[in-house]
Amino acid sequence: MAEPGARTLESILRMYFRTNDENRPHLLAQVFSEAARLETIVKTGGIAFPPVVTGLAAITESLVRNFGRTYENVYSFYLARPQPGAHPDTFSCDWLVAMSAKDDGRVRVGCGHYDWHFPSDAPRLADHLLISIEAMPVLAPV
Repeated sequence: MAEPGARTLESILRMYFRTNDENRPHLLAQVFSEAARLETIVKTGGIAFPPVVTGLAAITESLVRNFGRTYENVYSFYLARPQPGAHPDTFSCDWLVAMSAKDDGRVRVGCGHYDWHFPSDAPRLADHLLISIEAMPVLAPV
């Protein structure tokens, strides 16, 4: 059983969505190590991200600050959960997201896949994340 306040894989993943969905860049330090690496594979024209970003500060700028300047009303969902109390070195799952653009209100609905990697030793912050964005259609305004 985990100690009260201890990081679990599920708590780290929840914090990741909280940082993005709620635009809280200061919380990303509870998700990624200082030297973490983020890779994105974008298979759609509906959104853009740099293919590789290294370091907590650069990941925070890309995933939270820049993203938050462009999008709002962000709702993200994992389509799988880690086993309770599990601490694997890797975790993969599909995801869904919906958001609106701040400039014109157009809605984007996307899906893809996460491949997370965590070191075996404490504090078990993510040291690598591969985000595959499979689709991100932009819906016509109503």
